[in-house]
Amino acid sequence: MLQEMRIRNYSERTVVSYITAISNLSKYYKTPPDKISRGQVKSFAYHLIHSKQVSISSINQLISAWKIFQVDVLGNTWEGFRLKRPRREKKIPQVLSQQEALLLINAPKNMKHRMLLTLAYSTGLRRAEILNLTLKDIDSSRSVIQVIKGKGNKSREVPAPGALIEKLRQYYKSYHPKTYLFEGYKPGKPYSATSIGKIVKTAAIKAGIKKDVYPHILRHSFATHMLEKGVNLKRLQLMLGHNAMKTTSIYLHLANFNAGDLPNLLSPEN
Repeated sequence: MLQEMRIRNYSERTVVSYITAISNLSKYYKTPPDKISRGQVKSFAYHLIHSKQVSISSINQLISAWKIFQVDVLGNTWEGFRLKRPRREKKIPQVLSQQEALLLINAPKNMKHRMLLTLAYSTGLRRAEILNLTLKDIDSSRSVIQVIKGKGNKSREVPAPGALIEKLRQYYKSYHPKTYLFEGYKPGKPYSATSIGKIVKTAAIKAGIKKDVYPHILRHSFATHMLEKGVNLKRLQLMLGHNAMKTTSIYLHLANFNAGDLPNLLSPEN
């Protein structure tokens, strides 16, 4: 299964998630995975939902891993092992106002912490994408940041305003990272995802923000504020790295603009 996913160029994060899902399934029944039935997988999924309170995303990962194992590894037809995916809750993401976002990113005294939050809000990058940024990914001559193998193993470029590039230069002069843009105590090693979560929570408390603040809220806020500034929905989709415009269009429900602005936001010329 590991070989099959790597041949198909799945991201390492997906590979680990899917292997873990099948491994946990096998351990739960103390049975080799090729001896486990469709009914047992359904029962295991029920156990995860009602006893472990896992997310819908985790169940979908289990089903996707099960499909790869049955179809691509064992050579079975999917019809005999198909599992229906759970319905996703249609939640509207929470966003910060522009004032709250500025209060948040300016709250930390530590320059590296401020830079992390500033970059997240200015570009809409995912937490993992920020952690994987290297020095060579910052193209200051073109004012873009290259995201190499982001979610879904896709690469893209996102605009980097001149003010952001200047802040990154100042940050570099103070910290001199070796490989990754943000490094922990060990030079050449990326910063930890847990640390970013703590930075965001601490900054929110210091800024007096009462909302439930978490790292991804900066991405949601970036997308919403871009729409409010008149950025075209298709362009925003490319900046965020979404596969479908349907995913991006959720931010139309969050942005504060007049109904008359919608045609301009959706037109390809904008």
